[in-house]
Amino acid sequence: MALFGCAGRPKGVLVPVADTSPNSSRVEMIVATTRSRSVNPGEMFSGERALTPSFAEITVSIPPADHRKIGEVEWPRRLPPNPATDFAVLKADQVTKPAAEAWLGDAVAKNKDRSVLVFIHGFNNRFEDAVYRFAQIVHDSGAPSVPVLVTWPSRGSVLAYGYDRESTNYTRNALENLFQYLARDRNVKEVSILAHSMGNWLALESLRQMAIRNGRLPPKFKNVMLADADVDVDVFRSQIADLGEPRPQFTLFVSRDDRALALSRRVWGNVARIGAIDPEQEPYKTELAANKISVVDLTEIKSGDSLRHSKFAQSPQIVQLIGSRLSDGQTLTDNRVGLGDQIVAATTRVAAVAGTTAGLALAAPAAVVDQNTRENYASHVETLNPGFRGSPTKISGSGNCPAHSVNDRCNQ
Repeated sequence: MALFGCAGRPKGVLVPVADTSPNSSRVEMIVATTRSRSVNPGEMFSGERALTPSFAEITVSIPPADHRKIGEVEWPRRLPPNPATDFAVLKADQVTKPAAEAWLGDAVAKNKDRSVLVFIHGFNNRFEDAVYRFAQIVHDSGAPSVPVLVTWPSRGSVLAYGYDRESTNYTRNALENLFQYLARDRNVKEVSILAHSMGNWLALESLRQMAIRNGRLPPKFKNVMLADADVDVDVFRSQIADLGEPRPQFTLFVSRDDRALALSRRVWGNVARIGAIDPEQEPYKTELAANKISVVDLTEIKSGDSLRHSKFAQSPQIVQLIGSRLSDGQTLTDNRVGLGDQIVAATTRVAAVAGTTAGLALAAPAAVVDQNTRENYASHVETLNPGFRGSPTKISGSGNCPAHSVNDRCNQ
């Protein structure tokens, strides 16, 4: 176990730093979350569930173009981050609900389109992942709307799929309440929604609740963009029907080579996930046309994501397409999944603990060479055995774990 957890990117990156890079860009966002407050100020919120929603104002600094590529999040390699070369937080304040509403009102008043973009992240996301990825999407897309991040309690582990799924259900009412507030706010003229992976389930269920409660969705809800949607195709068909008419313009971003959705399909009874369908095959082609659902097929798009599950945010062409669609008035997560994680995930379809234990054994050699697997390995072990706590150990040849360790279980 001493081999794992002491390399990779730092944690606790949300401690604000001085604005020392005048050439960097700024993304200001309001955050609504059902996560519990973290005891670590650099994390702000954990993966556990809170009894009531919380709100935050966050400003992210994004380095100049000569230090990054469109679609990439430049995670700091050490703390504190350098705004000239890294994504860095300039402001991270937890605020009250009235203060959040006031921030949103001021931001909308300054926005020429009076539009709002709501982003709902996917499975296996820590709070900081959602913040940095949304900042990247807003910046790279050139989206003209006021950014609103909705982040639900994800534990940020590939073995917490069931917990994450239930957390989306736990957050449905809170997201519907946000949608209802945006619908009532007369200053907001247009609302667009961008959801990724498991976040699509949350988005669709909250919209469905709202449509049933109100009799329809408000006309100002113009666009719903569903990327890599981890939603059963039969359930999706029912959800769309429940939304009634008129409904927003729906756009699906699909990829038939999405390995994460292939695994989800096996877990959920071998029923196709809407984010991995072939839109040219029946019955999908006819049904999509009948419901006026647009499709962007990303299957042929190259991605640095080994699971091919974040193309919408990582592809420069696609993320700019999102921005142009919003501008015309009409990849998204940071999965941190490594080679060994794929091996672990492949065993999770076996219900017995022995299956996941075997997966960890197989993942161990991969963790030696794969940074993302090293970073997640201790979380996998703790998921299997919540009582596990390793004793501090010095790794031969590497020294003690440094300050600002990349893993708070470093040396276990």
